[in-house]
Amino acid sequence: MVDIKYWAALNLVPRLGPVRFRRLEAYFEDMEKAWKASLSEFKAAGLDDRTARDLITLRGKITPESELERIQRAGINLVYWHDDDYPVRLKEIADPPPVRYFKGTLLPSDERSLAVVGTRGPTSYGREAAAGLTAELAHNGIVIVSGLARGIDGVAHRAALESGGRTIAVLANGLDIIYPREHANLAQQIVGRGAIVSEYPPGVRPDSRSFPRRNRLISGISLGSLVVEAGEGSGARWTVYHALEQNREVFCVPGSIYSPMSRLTNRLIQEGAKLVSNVTDILEELNLTAVARQVQLPLLVDTDSDPESALLGLLNDDPQHIDDIRRIADIPITSVSSMLTMLELKGLVRQVGCMHYVRLREVSQVYGN
Repeated sequence: MVDIKYWAALNLVPRLGPVRFRRLEAYFEDMEKAWKASLSEFKAAGLDDRTARDLITLRGKITPESELERIQRAGINLVYWHDDDYPVRLKEIADPPPVRYFKGTLLPSDERSLAVVGTRGPTSYGREAAAGLTAELAHNGIVIVSGLARGIDGVAHRAALESGGRTIAVLANGLDIIYPREHANLAQQIVGRGAIVSEYPPGVRPDSRSFPRRNRLISGISLGSLVVEAGEGSGARWTVYHALEQNREVFCVPGSIYSPMSRLTNRLIQEGAKLVSNVTDILEELNLTAVARQVQLPLLVDTDSDPESALLGLLNDDPQHIDDIRRIADIPITSVSSMLTMLELKGLVRQVGCMHYVRLREVSQVYGN
């Protein structure tokens, strides 16, 4: 039986990453034996001198029992890479973290997730696009993964929560530290409706190297990554690079050719990323449409009081642009976009090109209109 406290203690050694963890596990087979080994045994296992000495020095400062108690006292849980609760998809990447810390809940449904990332300084267009698409994804049972950063990350987490969905925040530091500080309340909400996770033990502060490295986990646990708005220097580019290395799908929302905040997304589309104009582009690419239908079909009941039915009543056989529908309905564009997508997934309306929608004839016959 594996004793997780030894994994937790060994994970405190900064240079003992995934590769060296595998060497220890292969050589000793038991992390208790690894923790108690001698300098010569560490070297025989394949550790360099510095890492081996750091490990021995650490043993003089802490015990596995005290480290596990420290983690639990902070309200943090942890899993190691052979646990059933360790994300299956994360095991597939080149360097999965040996230990994964989390607050909140991990569910099997988290395998059906999508990363939503972008600039820390989005335009109003970027915020609206991120909120609208994330809400639609959440309505379709997709778990939203992001990094709790300012800008698009925060918009995506909030939109998922407001839509009643699950969201996971991957941090670049220990879970006892929330960065940025203004997202402390958001982090608490995420814990209640998802999880905040990290590969770093409590007490580790973020630095310039941990953010790019963190992004490999954002893409690694996700089916794909959606970049809503990002300039060439945006940290989101690291998520894209990792996603491509991990053979994950990359989706991008197009932006103005004059906007610096859309230079990365527009270039990525040129280079082959999937252009996203509505949530169906993502669901179909990931083959999640059938799942979305199963999630959403129960909403067809009680059509007389359903806002979607009211919106459906505004449509007919003549194509109408989404902006015209919004003006007639007098509701926010994000709500219109979300409802139209749901109606389309239910087979009640169809987009006939360039964001023009028609009501299907069969629907008119069903409802007697």
